[in-house]
Amino acid sequence: MKVFMIGWEFPPYISGGLGTACYGLTKAMSRSGTEITFVLPGAGETGSGNYMKILSAEGFIKAEELNSFKNVHFRTVSSPLKPYVPSELCGGGVLGKNNSGIGARNWLSNPSKNLQNYGRDIYEQVYRYAEKTAQIASVEDFDIIHAHDWMTFPAAMAAAELSQKPIVVQVHSTEFDRSGEKVNQIVYDIERQGLHNAGRVIAVSNYTKNIVVNRYGIRPDKVDVVYNGVEGGGCAHWQKPAEKRDKVVLFLGRITFQKGPDYFIAAAKKVLEKISNVKFIMAGDGDMMHRMIEYAAYLGIGHKMLFTRFLRGHDVEKVYQMADLYVMPSVSEPFGIAALEALKNNVPVLVSRQSGVAEALRNALKVDFWDVNQIANKIVAVLKHPPLGQMLRENGQAEAGNFRWEDSAAKVNEIYKRILNNN
Repeated sequence: MKVFMIGWEFPPYISGGLGTACYGLTKAMSRSGTEITFVLPGAGETGSGNYMKILSAEGFIKAEELNSFKNVHFRTVSSPLKPYVPSELCGGGVLGKNNSGIGARNWLSNPSKNLQNYGRDIYEQVYRYAEKTAQIASVEDFDIIHAHDWMTFPAAMAAAELSQKPIVVQVHSTEFDRSGEKVNQIVYDIERQGLHNAGRVIAVSNYTKNIVVNRYGIRPDKVDVVYNGVEGGGCAHWQKPAEKRDKVVLFLGRITFQKGPDYFIAAAKKVLEKISNVKFIMAGDGDMMHRMIEYAAYLGIGHKMLFTRFLRGHDVEKVYQMADLYVMPSVSEPFGIAALEALKNNVPVLVSRQSGVAEALRNALKVDFWDVNQIANKIVAVLKHPPLGQMLRENGQAEAGNFRWEDSAAKVNEIYKRILNNN
């Protein structure tokens, strides 16, 4: 089976969980024998007119892992395409009103500039990416198209229009997750159009499936749930020196509305009213970072907060090793791979009930994101009662081992077979 897969990030160039998910899924699919052409935005001079180049796997994959990606062929479109770049925007316009979509060619001919909260020219970037991806599709041989999240949906539709091949779209996050009820209408319309044009929809949790069904009008029987996996076995938990008295509570993720960083800091204030020897680490970057620094200072706990900015590689492992508890207070989290990574690294987790991983994990503390008092109480319970933390750590680490990318890949391959057989 040959798959034309479209994404917008891949390690080591990532901004969040989607790149990690694409890495784990494609690696497992390659090992199962599925052939994948993976199209990505890549660096280059956007004004040169030369937007396509072929990359070997060496451009993304460590040498020792190349064999695991032997069936993956990477191609890039030279584009600065990236999400989560807030900017003041102007302009207007929305996509067509037809619920089943307006067609890739019509969409490509009507770029708009009104993408509030996504960066000044993100719409033009998505448009260019779709156009150039279609050019790559015109010379590639494949059976099915697999698109990850809204920025790739127009590219998938353009490729499908040229190839007449079916589309599978995978939803890692929706506009309602990112923006709450104040959705960007253009992004919503792109998402809706892509979902309705797809032959099958993959959601990363039942939580996300419910949003896709109830907010976008997709039939429930068209949506398959495939949980994310987690890589490797983690690292040995670092034992703090006896003289080091401070406990460490970790937030790791984008510092944006969706991830609930303000609830983390508000809870930190309440924890420190009960326990003084606690430090809070906020690892990540995002549009709310400077506001969170100011918020911590306003609450008088700035000296107890460490803001690391975005971490990669071994730095992520080190921060997990330091942590006594990982907290994910997301307002709306389609899945939450970081919680599994924490467990694999022997760190107990506290997650919001408004997350996909909460439905999948038994050995995790769970709380509503808005309930700051309960977040604080549960943090205090773990820090004050070592047996509780130890139980969550041991059972959680064992449970996290059940989330295997090989299982996710097998389910995705079955979805491909079903849609191809139906056609």
